Amino acid sequence: MIEVQKLSKNFGGLAAVNKVSLEIARGSITGLIGPHGAGKTTLFNIIAGNLRPSSGRVVFDGEDVT
Repeated sequence: MIEVQKLSKNFGGLAAVNKVSLEIARGSITGLIGPHGAGKTTLFNIIAGNLRPSSGRVVFDGEDVT
């Protein structure tokens, strides 16, 4: 249902998200864990459309929504 393909987000010289790829199937429950400052919120905000990625794609139900 959701595909994230080589997603990156840079803020100046800082890489908050670096080439992340994942797939989330319809009906699944998925968690994202990591230490403080790992880029979890940035990744979520890119997937939700609140931030534009520096590179990569977000595909929802077969349609590129990046």
